[in-house]
Amino acid sequence: MPAKTVDEYISKYPSEIQELLNQMRNTIREAAPGANESISYGMPAYKLNKKLLVYFAAFKNHIGFYATPSGHSKFSKELAKYKQGKGSVQFPISEPLPIELIKQITLFRVDENMRK
Repeated sequence: MPAKTVDEYISKYPSEIQELLNQMRNTIREAAPGANESISYGMPAYKLNKKLLVYFAAFKNHIGFYATPSGHSKFSKELAKYKQGKGSVQFPISEPLPIELIKQITLFRVDENMRK
């Protein structure tokens, strides 16, 4: 059964994955304190002014981060070392999360969102 809250989503994973998910969540919340937290497409999602900011999700070998194409294109140089798809990046669970980069991308999306 799909999670209805971010707490429920995170609780479904082993403790080492929960730690990474909580780091991701806390970083996003710190960068976007006014954002609404929900579950969308089965993933934790953050919206500001009723517009999407970022999503994240846990997978077997990585934490996926989705900052729409603009967030990824703006930081393409910094994200180049990570596996990517259109509008997504994969942070391996075997490495520490790039917290400062996640924060910068989220702040960029907040600024972009507020200007639209």
